Amino acid sequence: MPKTSARLLSLLSLLQARRDWPGALLAERLDISPRTVRRDVDRLRELGYPIVAFKGPDGGYRLDAGTELPPLLFDDEQAVALAVALQIAATTGAGIEDAAVRALNTVRQVMPARLRRRIDTLQVTAVERPAIRPHPQVDSGVLVALSAAVHAREVLRFDYAPASPPEAIDDDRTPSPPRRVQPHHLVTWGGRWYLVAWDLDREEWRTFRVDRITPRTPTGPRFTPRELPGGEVAAFVAGRFRGSDGSDGSGDWPCRGEVLLDLPAAAVSRYTRDGFVEELGPNRCRLALGSWSWPGLAATIGRFDADIEVVGPTELKDAFAHLARRYAAAATDAPATSAATTVTPPAVAAVRPDRPDDGGDDLENDQGGHGPVGRARGAKPVKEPTPVSTASPASTSPDEHR
Repeated sequence: MPKTSARLLSLLSLLQARRDWPGALLAERLDISPRTVRRDVDRLRELGYPIVAFKGPDGGYRLDAGTELPPLLFDDEQAVALAVALQIAATTGAGIEDAAVRALNTVRQVMPARLRRRIDTLQVTAVERPAIRPHPQVDSGVLVALSAAVHAREVLRFDYAPASPPEAIDDDRTPSPPRRVQPHHLVTWGGRWYLVAWDLDREEWRTFRVDRITPRTPTGPRFTPRELPGGEVAAFVAGRFRGSDGSDGSGDWPCRGEVLLDLPAAAVSRYTRDGFVEELGPNRCRLALGSWSWPGLAATIGRFDADIEVVGPTELKDAFAHLARRYAAAATDAPATSAATTVTPPAVAAVRPDRPDDGGDDLENDQGGHGPVGRARGAKPVKEPTPVSTASPASTSPDEHR
């Protein structure tokens, strides 16, 4: 490649990497004079790249948005990243599978032959985790509308479809009024899309499933964003899925305990996605695990068919004792005695079993069916496998009203 052509590609790559480039810095990075930078910028403009100049002490250049798509320049890592992202678009639940395939073909046509071959050899098969029922697809137009409201910081009004199927709803029921929220974040979790927003009518943070949202127009007035509990949206959403209010910013389970199991560490770790397993011997290991409640944690550990020694805390021991009495009563078909100690799970923010369709914290895990408010309405029991170890912390995460 001629030296000038190689220099133009390097200049274009730099201009794509950041918004503003001082002319002196470009000259230094390319090891050329400022005058040569100006000539090369003119050559790129002739090729159709909309490069604008800005004045000031650090005057320089900016690659502006154009009305036409000139030949694209990608390095090897960018080409691989683009191919992977577009090929796994089917797992996003955004309903953009066909558009992603077309986009990949379009981008491929304007790439150099070397990068086209690299993309063609990278074939990715996206496999989703099995679910009781398929995740609903989200209209890409709804995603764009919600994103626009989040970006513009405008109050959003929308209709929120009930969680129950239409035939399960009383025909005489008064339709719910539109929701009014301050949208803060649009997030994806486990193949579903959620809107994290401050509910203006209920005056609390809520998490809404996007596939049940129908935006109304126009949007409302602009607002000043509130501080999300904990500060980090990822930790906040993870905390809500795990049964906490997310205010501590850790995103961790509200209940964590530690036990010793008479099982090989390899057998336990196969079924422990969100815990810590330490080998103590050929047939003994230490397991640290979390859950949304102490009884939930004890039940999860109990699914390992092995002797258990509780390291701590005391709440976990109490939960085992509580479940032991309950299971013993179930085995003898006798009701549990009233003297049994009740183990109360920690408070879960916005759990309203008496208002299943109000849309508060409408979270759902990938296992389906179990959560701090019991089995969701209409969910079928999950058939558990029978191997020696069947515990999975994901099965203890909140699966609130759908």
